[in-house]
Amino acid sequence: MADGKTADVGLIGLGTMGAMLALNMAEKGFTVAVYNRTTSVTHEFMASAGDLAARLIACETIETLVSTLAPPRAVVLMVPAGKVVDDQIAALTPHLDDADLIVDAGNANFHDTNRRAAHARAGGIPFMGIGVSGGEEGARHGPAIMAGGTQDTFARMAPILNAIAAKYEGAPCAALMGPDGAGHFVKTVHNGIEYADMQIIAEAYGIMRDGLSYSAEACGEVFSKWNEGALKSYLIEISGKVATHLDPQSQKPMLDIIADRAGQKGTGRWTAIEAQHLGAPITVIEAAVAARNMSAQAQVRHAGESVFGRGSEPLAPGALSLGELEGALIAGKIVCYAQGFALIERASAEFGWALPTPTIAQVWREGCIIRSAMLNDMASALEAAPNTNLMFAPKFAAYLNAHIPALRKVAATAISASHPVPALSAAIGYFDTMRTARSTANMIQAQRDFFGAHGFERVDQPGKDHHGPWAFNG
Repeated sequence: MADGKTADVGLIGLGTMGAMLALNMAEKGFTVAVYNRTTSVTHEFMASAGDLAARLIACETIETLVSTLAPPRAVVLMVPAGKVVDDQIAALTPHLDDADLIVDAGNANFHDTNRRAAHARAGGIPFMGIGVSGGEEGARHGPAIMAGGTQDTFARMAPILNAIAAKYEGAPCAALMGPDGAGHFVKTVHNGIEYADMQIIAEAYGIMRDGLSYSAEACGEVFSKWNEGALKSYLIEISGKVATHLDPQSQKPMLDIIADRAGQKGTGRWTAIEAQHLGAPITVIEAAVAARNMSAQAQVRHAGESVFGRGSEPLAPGALSLGELEGALIAGKIVCYAQGFALIERASAEFGWALPTPTIAQVWREGCIIRSAMLNDMASALEAAPNTNLMFAPKFAAYLNAHIPALRKVAATAISASHPVPALSAAIGYFDTMRTARSTANMIQAQRDFFGAHGFERVDQPGKDHHGPWAFNG
């Protein structure tokens, strides 16, 4: 036992998120045994922990870490998703028993979490997966926590999770979403919404920068002003901050020297993939994922500009107002969240999870990257009308009625002046489709029947096996 102390919980993986989570636990009064495969990282972490080092136990081996834990033991994994998690579980298993618990708090694919949970039920060490959102600051001072597991495993971890989670009016932003990979699935959808929210903000920034000739500082001032109204959120807040910072080296606006290639860790892509499998339309999120992929193709974009000329033309004076741009973001944000919650509802039905959408909205109110003033009203709307598209809730329908004209105008004006606005365009396309009782899919069904005899439904007769009068043999 290291230093003769007993730990309340173990944590493996002292990267940025793991280190901050360990400090958060220690600050909340828990003694944490920590281990990292690279021992020097553990020592550096302990040296930087300050007064909190008294509640941390540095372990140089997994055996030591396990020996310091008070039974029944709980070990939190904060390691990269994929094979590393499986390897770590395999290394831990010989040292644990059936009363212990392994908790994967990384950005795991929920299918992997399902598999690991099934293995645990078949005789492995009890296992649960939790999604943690909030970045470095959230992990250190209070993240949003989306847990997947049994009532028993959640009850075991709840004292720690509730203590370290962000608080909204005193309530912890931590909850059990459902069994197995439910927590990691909800975290995946959270990240998809995050991609979309960031993209529509970036599109508004592009219109201001290229269409209205605003400086980075002027853009920052607009975002800061918007953060005082309906768009109040963490992402709008930090957009205002990053736009007004200067580069210490060149003294130019920081935004003006950052390369325009957006990184991604894959969770937004997972959201789009799962939505396709589930037949759930999340067009704004898919557009945001595609935009990140296109941003990475800098050479292709430069070649395109040399062939076709530069887009993003300056807008005529008075073509768009800041109020209209703000309204477009309000409408786009509502559509994006509506798609995310609809995907959660679809997964809940498909996997038999009974995912608690009002609780999910409540968990997202603080700590996470997509925290927003709207989420409290979203929680109320989802509770009042479960299994109903969020756009149709009275409060958000009123928002959309007020701001869809602005979204339509912004999208049309931007496209006319060659500004790329894929996410905002997807939002208006989704809205218009979801308010069209008689769509154009009858043409698609006729085509399918013509070339493949797939059959169709009629509007005047029951059954799905009707065929047209065309000759199938050509």
